[in-house]
Amino acid sequence: MNASSSTSTTGLQFTHPYLAVVLGGGFTGMLAAAALSEHADVVIVERDRLPRTRALPTDLPQARHAHLLSADGARTVEELLPGVVEQWLAEGARPMPLPSGPAGTAPQGWLPRRPAQCVIACSRDLLDRVLREQVPALDGISVLDGTEAEELTGTAEHITGVRVRDTVTGKARRLDADLVVDATGRDSTTPGRLAALGLPVVREELADRGIVCATRIFRAPPGTENCPVITARSAPESPQDPGSTATLVPIEGGRWLVTLSGGGAGRPSEHADRFVPFARRIPHSVIGDLIADAEPLSEVRVSRDTAGRLRHYEQLRCWPTGFVALGGAVAAFAPDYGQGLSVAAHSALALREAVRRRGLDEPALARGVQQSIARIAQAPWAPATGRALPAAPGGRAQSAATRFVRGAVNGVLGAAIGRPSVCRAYVDVITPGAAMTRIARPAASVPVSTTAAGRRKPAER
Repeated sequence: MNASSSTSTTGLQFTHPYLAVVLGGGFTGMLAAAALSEHADVVIVERDRLPRTRALPTDLPQARHAHLLSADGARTVEELLPGVVEQWLAEGARPMPLPSGPAGTAPQGWLPRRPAQCVIACSRDLLDRVLREQVPALDGISVLDGTEAEELTGTAEHITGVRVRDTVTGKARRLDADLVVDATGRDSTTPGRLAALGLPVVREELADRGIVCATRIFRAPPGTENCPVITARSAPESPQDPGSTATLVPIEGGRWLVTLSGGGAGRPSEHADRFVPFARRIPHSVIGDLIADAEPLSEVRVSRDTAGRLRHYEQLRCWPTGFVALGGAVAAFAPDYGQGLSVAAHSALALREAVRRRGLDEPALARGVQQSIARIAQAPWAPATGRALPAAPGGRAQSAATRFVRGAVNGVLGAAIGRPSVCRAYVDVITPGAAMTRIARPAASVPVSTTAAGRRKPAER
């Protein structure tokens, strides 16, 4: 049976002794389903109707901004779903080095660019589509799209499933499960659902710089198919002004994806005739000139909800068995820091490894996974949001790694020219799973701051 074309669990053949329900059919949800497929049958519940055909070059999803998947993130996805990177590359994604220093000038002249880590450059549509094709093809995985999760079932001590509703017919049903996974991203309603069961309100950190992102797709002019990733930033006009940025990413199909961002008075507009002028206002950036005569292939897509959010589920004194939140449902990053995909991949891998070690019967599984995900999310949170890093215990002097991260953050948020967030050592630090001690080596001491990353069948009701 082709699960991706079904909107009912009736008639599915279950092959595992356990059942998991994953809420969300995006990048995170598909990886979570792949992570659980060794041990459970998995039902993916997705509110939207998933595309039945491939998107045309001019029919890109709404508000899709620049996404760069780090080499580390790509390796993690590959570990969960072997063959996915090869498929991305076969369909036009490209491995591409990022510069280790910003584009800009200094008193001694232009700052050089040095090779840094590799990223996968393509559209978010391609990243998601390949997962949507490969994951439902795994044994025991089915998709209920056009289906919205309404509430969790069970108690504050133990989640037993979820009640869902068909968005077209309005028909409601209950899916009983051994594990429910929230992979619905930054708009997750889990805090309210847990509170409805009697759990305390979860503490949430919010980092909102008032950033607005605007993205447009262009056809790359002949001969520019090998254009590198280009990114630049203007100088902040005040401590509250994060400055404006422009990023050009070459994507599949001979196209350029260009994302502009800014806060305060320097916010980009949804008006197409203001897109190029905004890009041209950023000093030392060639992006505005490159796209001035390029053919637009989409309208301007704007996002205003770009705040970073970190939910501290691990701090709740009680955590229900049978439930896990991961990815953007725990840590949602501003688009211009690009860590969401890697955090999602590492979270899904942590879920798989925990289930392998403990099994789905283990009562402490869910809490252990939630604590692991908290550690994964915390590593990039402070640098990505510009928050102060935790003080050293006992008043000890900060380690070399901590001092470097603090200096890197100051360089990124206070740089007068360029986009230092792609600095090699900085990218290494904010990459989940990277060893913090890595940056203490002399080779990583890049001068960032010199310029002003028992199974149960679903029961239906």
